[in-house]
Amino acid sequence: MTQQMLSGNWNYPSQIRAGAGSLSFLGQSCKALKMQNPLLVTDPTLAALPVVAEALRLCRAAALECALFSGIKGNPDGDNISEGVKAFHAGQHDGVIALGGGSALDVGKAVAFMSGQQLPLWAFEDIGDNWTKANEGAIAPVIAVPTTAGTGSEVGRAAVITDSRARVKRIIFHPKMLPEIVLLDPELTAGLPAHITAATGMDALSHNLEALCSPFYHPMAQGIAVEGIRLVKENLVNAVHRGHDLSARLQMLVASSMGATAFQKGLGAMHALAHPLGALYDAHHGTLNAVLMPYVLKANEQAITGKIERLSAYIGLEDTSFDGFLAWILSLRAQIAIADNLSQIGIDDSEAGKIGEMACADPSASGNPIAFSAGQYSEIFVRAVHGEL
Repeated sequence: MTQQMLSGNWNYPSQIRAGAGSLSFLGQSCKALKMQNPLLVTDPTLAALPVVAEALRLCRAAALECALFSGIKGNPDGDNISEGVKAFHAGQHDGVIALGGGSALDVGKAVAFMSGQQLPLWAFEDIGDNWTKANEGAIAPVIAVPTTAGTGSEVGRAAVITDSRARVKRIIFHPKMLPEIVLLDPELTAGLPAHITAATGMDALSHNLEALCSPFYHPMAQGIAVEGIRLVKENLVNAVHRGHDLSARLQMLVASSMGATAFQKGLGAMHALAHPLGALYDAHHGTLNAVLMPYVLKANEQAITGKIERLSAYIGLEDTSFDGFLAWILSLRAQIAIADNLSQIGIDDSEAGKIGEMACADPSASGNPIAFSAGQYSEIFVRAVHGEL
């Protein structure tokens, strides 16, 4: 399949332009959303790289004013959002270009959302109907440009932000947080280090896999998840080891967007554990999901075997049993140098009880195939620390 064939322009529901060179449509995209003075939100590392300079150049070439905000942590917190909103108002901006990995995309969406709100950020945590408290008409438009293939935040209606005081990650949700235009340009991911490509790619897999296994009824999301997993199987190893393979890079970007589209069906115990671990240890979210994956799959085995067997047949595994699928996951992780257990990334079991309680209370837990207790979450966590499958 040629790179020319791997391009497209579709709506689902965001307007998505996929293919090498898609960034060149940035100025045109801003004008389509009537932006004249966007705020480009990115992270400090990207802010110093040519991709951000090129994005700013494209805006200015389109006769747009454009300023840069890059005050973002790896696990962004409420203070990052507050500072971003201050920058938005100080520059009298009328929209946001969110460019980067999941952290930059989440902050960009949250800044656009909070730029028009009077209530504090945590008032919009994804609990009950909190989202209805928002002034919907004051939410600024967003263009999302992902530079990693993992979170899928470019097609999401929420942002995951750390509440540093409570040491917990909170999901801020509103339907209008969904970016209106998405540019999926594999050239922006071609220079990613192998370990970041691996961790973010496994994050995309976790989203598709947990969406598939969630017991909620959403056949469309389930179908998207199955195809997203196939794309990961056929492209992640190439993307990691042959980073300038633009076909593999684009397919992983698409798989990432598919995962975030699918997980409106639900997530599960991987994310329920990864969220508190990220908040307590400031660990990389994709890496956490990658390490936790086989332990959570094993804990859910009795409830997901039928789905896993059907999935295994679809993606072309020789052994379509649950054990065969688990063996593929372990092999995939080994091929892309994912740690075998949490202790290898500096996490011990000293707070197992607290982590179990936090995981049980996490919104993602509601989508797990089995309703684990806090004690069971603690057990899964301890097994993942010590590598006990």
